[in-house]
Amino acid sequence: MQNVELRNYLHLHFIVFIWGFTAILGELITIDALPLVWYRMLLASGFIFLYIFFKKIPLKVSKKSFLILLSAGVVIALHWITFFAAIKVSNVSITLAMLSTGAFFTSILEPVFYKRKLIWYEVFFGVLVILGLYIIFKVEGDYFLGIIYALCSAFLSSVFSVINGKLAKQNDSSMISFYELLCGVGVITIYLLVRTFIGTTIEGFSWSFFQLSTSDWLYLLVLASVCTAYAFIGSVQVMKYLSPYTVMLTINLEPVYGILLAYMIFGEEEKMSPQFYYGAIIILSTVILNGIIKNAKKRKRGSTLHNITK
Repeated sequence: MQNVELRNYLHLHFIVFIWGFTAILGELITIDALPLVWYRMLLASGFIFLYIFFKKIPLKVSKKSFLILLSAGVVIALHWITFFAAIKVSNVSITLAMLSTGAFFTSILEPVFYKRKLIWYEVFFGVLVILGLYIIFKVEGDYFLGIIYALCSAFLSSVFSVINGKLAKQNDSSMISFYELLCGVGVITIYLLVRTFIGTTIEGFSWSFFQLSTSDWLYLLVLASVCTAYAFIGSVQVMKYLSPYTVMLTINLEPVYGILLAYMIFGEEEKMSPQFYYGAIIILSTVILNGIIKNAKKRKRGSTLHNITK
């Protein structure tokens, strides 16, 4: 059993490493954020459909659930668009550091969605996150637009996680992901078609839209297959063997892996001021401490319940 847990723990780290590599691919792919996300969602939904087909997973869903999946698909599409837009106008380090604020946004949204009270330490951690953001804003003002895009992406990520938290209790994860990706790419397609026919300054579908370089095709295939479809399916699998606390703490290493990878690959382009790293460490430490306290409280409640029922 310990060997199984260790194998899945190492597998989870590999998956988180892959997620960190997503930002690197966003920097390497030369097309803009919107077509990048369109290609990613289209290809990834195809790969996940193949998985569903071979596993014979049913795709039947109620109308109410489909509408929720549609809204989640739009949210994840906007999350990825703002994520890659942030990389394009700033860099990987800025984007991933800001993305760590997603846990802070979730702590604000959860009381609204799940109708629970605000927790004092979440408010305190929220203040620390704002402090970390202030430090980064102060020293990296040249990347202002990238910071704003990345914060929007973090907020959308937290909205998506809250929506998915409700869906996952009632539906198969692969089916959820397939419909969300398909709905997301469907909405983007409609938007691009409208842009194509009304002829605005924002380009829709055109001959150049489908003329990608060989390297872009290669990176997109890796992004859609390995970093999206495989990573998603693998993460679902390891969650069967590892505790949510272990999974949460490991996932928080994504920005660390991504920033280190970016520095190794892009060198001086990703080198930031010391104050930036101070701010990023404050944000990351806050996220980890929040998880530790939540896990401790959950264990305490479980222990109390066990004693009562004995």
